[in-house]
Amino acid sequence: MAVITLTIDGQTIGAEQNQTILAVAEEAGIYIPTLCHLSGVADVGACRLCLVEVTGSNKLLPACVTKVSEGLDVKTNTEKLREYRKIILEMLFAERNHVCAVCVANGHCELQDLASSIGIDHVRYEYDYPKYEVDTSHERFGIDHNRCVLCTRCVRVCDMIEGAHTWDLSGRGAKTRVITDLSQPWGDSQSCTTCGKCVQACPTGAIFRKRFSVAEMQRDRSKLEFIVTAREKKQWIL
Repeated sequence: MAVITLTIDGQTIGAEQNQTILAVAEEAGIYIPTLCHLSGVADVGACRLCLVEVTGSNKLLPACVTKVSEGLDVKTNTEKLREYRKIILEMLFAERNHVCAVCVANGHCELQDLASSIGIDHVRYEYDYPKYEVDTSHERFGIDHNRCVLCTRCVRVCDMIEGAHTWDLSGRGAKTRVITDLSQPWGDSQSCTTCGKCVQACPTGAIFRKRFSVAEMQRDRSKLEFIVTAREKKQWIL
């Protein structure tokens, strides 16, 4: 594999030619915020929080799906980028009903953590207050569409790791929502294996295990990492 050299935030870094800016930055210990990225599944550039500035480009590029090239000069933490990320997060909060104080993932939520790290203490946009239902028809899990950020982690982990493809997207724009099978209640799904990988992958309190109260639900994503690593190294015992 060809090795190239690029610069990220003034730091000269060696990388393989097929790597993304986000992957190279992670290996170098350079933090780039993201909500839709999840190790082990393909990136789709959905959340746009990982936008970076690249010298010579007249637009911001998503680090998770932009491949590196020789001599690339990347900036990850400029004033412009911080403002863009703040706008994106505020719009996510305004688009759905994220009430942290009564959420099962309060204190264990990536959206909440990002808002805190960026310094969001209020939202400058008018809240939509959509009326989304909470589907608790599944025996073990539930989904609260009010807290979904449409990162599609659940869709990708169900498809690429579990192989069931129970989850998908329906609708367009702000009315887009994740669905199970052909928009059936989750409990009626014939394809769901009840593996819980979507629960582990969700960055917010949108997909949750039942019988957990406020701030009680934590996730162990090392389980997903174990599955991906075992497949790559062919460690399965048949």
